[in-house]
Formats: sequence, structure tokens, C-alpha cells
Amino acid sequence: MQKSISVKCFYENTKTTLKLIPMIKNILGTDKKITKSGLNKPGLALTGYFKGFKFEYLQVFAPTEVNYINERIKKNDTKNIEKFCTFDIPGIICQGKKRIHPEFVKMCEKNNIPLFKTAIYFHSLYHKTIEFLDNRFAPSTQIHGTLVDVYGTGLLIMGRSSIGKSEIALDLVERGHRLVADDVVTITKRGEQVLIGRNHGDYTPFMEIRGIGILNVKEIFGTRAIRIQKRVEMVILLEDWKANENYERVGENDNSIKILGVDIPRIKLPIYPGKNITVIAETIALNLHLKVYGYNAAKEFNKLLINKMKKQKKLNSYLSNDYE
Repeated sequence: MQKSISVKCFYENTKTTLKLIPMIKNILGTDKKITKSGLNKPGLALTGYFKGFKFEYLQVFAPTEVNYINERIKKNDTKNIEKFCTFDIPGIICQGKKRIHPEFVKMCEKNNIPLFKTAIYFHSLYHKTIEFLDNRFAPSTQIHGTLVDVYGTGLLIMGRSSIGKSEIALDLVERGHRLVADDVVTITKRGEQVLIGRNHGDYTPFMEIRGIGILNVKEIFGTRAIRIQKRVEMVILLEDWKANENYERVGENDNSIKILGVDIPRIKLPIYPGKNITVIAETIALNLHLKVYGYNAAKEFNKLLINKMKKQKKLNSYLSNDYE
């Protein structure tokens, strides 16, 4: 299903940051939908060249476009401008302090095209609008799990229901780390390789602990114990201990899980009574920090073994047939 956002919703969420002012009273295009993330500057379309015209994008008029429209209307040459307004345009933003001709406002009103003006700089308008729309149209998914910020690293704890994800998160919070989302995590793709996790729906600092019930983490531990969103950097997959399972022993192999097309490092962690998963989770976060800065303990250990074997081989060769 194609994502979309109503022009009214766009206006309500950006009127402060973009300083938008509606130019047509009572018309915010409640039935208009923005279906594309981006802005289009329709210089050629206003002159009558409509091939490749991206009418489904929000249109932005810089002072150049506003001046052109005003001149065409004064010369009573509005054929191309009138045709421009017949396209199903979600909305137009006039940037700058230049006043657009009232006749163009009437054309937009006739064709139910929301029209706004703003005095902020074009560069700021472009980037703030793109940032808002990219966030709304970014690919997203919901994952059953718990997301915790541990030493600045986003750990996504996954596993079967009732395996202890929330209990581990609660223990981490008690040790000074921060809860992002419990039970259902909404993950949004930002850029090519960045995944941002947050609570599903409106943020609430609640979590469920079986046997206790619902807890408000913010009220118990304070605001330091929560955060609204965090980058997902590592997945910890909790599994029941299986004696015949071949679990990772050295850590030289880089296992990963693909989420929204992005490979996220994954550690399969077997659990059993008495195993301190909380400390292991903290160690996983710190070890990831080392890898980011270029240090890999497993590879260093492997180098050490290889060097030791080379030295031993050299010594054995030197001492061969030496019976002193």
C-alpha cells in the first residue's frame, strides 16, 4: 500500500518550522494527499513544457517563478499557467517576500490547490521539508522485541514470547541504561544503512513484567531511564539452551540479520538459569564499540595463536637433531 500524508497534516506539523501561511481561507486541501517525498521547482512547466512534470510532488515557487507568473497575468497571457493548475497538484509553497498576483490565487482556489507562503530562505525551506517528508515516507516495519540504549549502543533484544526480554531490559535500566521500546518496536530506515527504532505508536514508558504486570519505567527510575528513539546497532537473539547446538565460541564469524534490507550484526545467545544475560549484554555493547574503532578481539586472538605457532615451528626447526 502506497504511503501518503494529507496536506492538512503536513501543514499542521510544519507550520511552525516552515512558517507557512495559507493564502486561501478554509482550503487546506483536506482531500489532497502528498504521495511523494520531495519538492519540485516547476520552472519549465509554467512556460508550457509539461513533459516529465512531477505534478505529484509539492511545488515550490521561488521569487523567480512568482515574478514570471505576475508578468504573464499582467500581459493577459495565462494559458500555460491555467493548464498548470489543472494538474492534480497536492500543494504549492511560495517562498520569499514577493507577493503573488491575486488572479493566480483564484486559479488555485478554483482547482482546489492548497497555496501557502513563507518568508524563510529557500535552502532552509527545502531541507526542512525534505527531512519531514523523508521521515514520513521512509520504509518501516514492526518487530516483536525490546530496544534498549546500552552505553550509547542500540541493542534490539529478540526471542520467543516470555523468554525474558523485558526482564533483561528492566535489569539494564536498573543499572543505568535507557529503555526505548518494549514488546513492539517500530523500525524506520533512514539513509542507506541506518535503522531507527522507537516505540510503536505514541511513546509510552510502560513495560510488562510477567507475574508483576504493567510498570511505568519513567515514574520508577526517572526520565534518565527512557529515550524516545535510538539507532538499532546490534540484535541479541535469545534462545533456550540446546545441548546439541553449535554456538559461536570465538566470535570471528560475523553473523547478521537483515532488517529493511540493512544487515545488522546479530548474536545468538543461549540462556539457562544462573546465566547473567545483563552483564553479557553490556559487554556486547562495549565490544561493538571496540569493533567500530577498529579493534576485533577474536581476530587479535587468532593472530596471537598464528604468531605463537610460527615461533614454535621456528624453534622446533632450530632444535631438530640437536641432542646436546
